[in-house]
Amino acid sequence: MPEFEPSEELVEWAAFESAREELGAGFARILMYFREDGAKSVEAIETAMREGSAGGLVVPAHTLKGEALQFGAGPLGELAEHIELTARHYLEMQETPDELVPEVAKLRPVFEATLDLFEKATNPLVQRRPAEDNVVNRSFGRG
Repeated sequence: MPEFEPSEELVEWAAFESAREELGAGFARILMYFREDGAKSVEAIETAMREGSAGGLVVPAHTLKGEALQFGAGPLGELAEHIELTARHYLEMQETPDELVPEVAKLRPVFEATLDLFEKATNPLVQRRPAEDNVVNRSFGRG
């Protein structure tokens, strides 16, 4: 499984904007559901991992995968898919999914970093200008 660094690469913005366009007025509400349901899925995955339950990983990882991909969050969706498919394998083998510990440990940081990017893209109160544009011109009014 590839490493994921919190960055703009966590979101495919064309897919995000396409979802925004397709969902129209319902976009904000559905994105809010993603925040809530995604947090529940991440918690369920972490709990299942602590319990060594491959079966407990499958449904929340599947759910998170679908919702993440809907909003263009490819790395989050891919990570959830990897957890889901690997958990299915261990479920079939009737073994504990210990190998998934590193991926499950990455899940919350990737989820939260993705939500931060979504917040910046959708909150009209968030400054979107580069940091250098926010520097106050100290010479203004001085002659």
